[in-house]
Amino acid sequence: MGESRDHSHVKRVVVKVGTNVMTNKDNRIVSPILRGLVDQIAELYERDIMTILVSSGSVIAGMEVMDSTIDDPTIRRQVFSAIGQPRMMRHYYSIFHEYGMRCAQVLATKRDFSPGKHRENMINCYEGLLSQGVIPIANEDDAVSLSMSMFSDNDELASLVAELLNADMLILLTDTDGLYTGHPDDEDSRLIRNVTTDQNVEQYIQETNKGEAEGRGGMESKLGVAKETAKKDIPTFIANGKRAGVIVDLVDGKEIGTRIID
Repeated sequence: MGESRDHSHVKRVVVKVGTNVMTNKDNRIVSPILRGLVDQIAELYERDIMTILVSSGSVIAGMEVMDSTIDDPTIRRQVFSAIGQPRMMRHYYSIFHEYGMRCAQVLATKRDFSPGKHRENMINCYEGLLSQGVIPIANEDDAVSLSMSMFSDNDELASLVAELLNADMLILLTDTDGLYTGHPDDEDSRLIRNVTTDQNVEQYIQETNKGEAEGRGGMESKLGVAKETAKKDIPTFIANGKRAGVIVDLVDGKEIGTRIID
């Protein structure tokens, strides 16, 4: 099964949850999925393990309450995101409150991670929240993020946050169990447990990739980001966000999902 997974040192975890994890086939936010994520974050919190959540979903949340006649796709995305961001935070705030926990929204563009004052301010903000036991919920600031200031997707944002905060682990949650040798629904396909940073697995990506509802990420993006993150000595995993207990199980060292090894 590969190398043993001793994660007893883990105290800080970055978890990215994609739109395809939190939505159903009708592109509606599924509240029980969000509740399941928060339940796991709360369990880790009780063990003094802090989670930084990188959450998609704002565009879908905006689409749920507004029809748009805007033709320009960029402006349409900005509008939906601006409307959906507070809706997503209301979901999270309400659920965390039930656990007696607090959460905070941290929006960013790619330029905020460039060396200088912006980066220092980002670190200070995150460290300040974590020191107070507040769960940061990160997302791209879609309302103002354009062209050069855009992340390729939230996988890239999650990787940058993990590096910024010297995280002990990065978990990229999608709607499959990881990278397969073929389509996940194919009986002959098998889950690839470990991928090295120099391993060429391009032939498997298109079969595994299901895409993301209204998202920009996919398996190719996740593997690219995961490899770059693993090279920075941050253990990185791709796993199924709809699997019960997936975050806690990975932190506990259970061999699920696909692990990227440097």
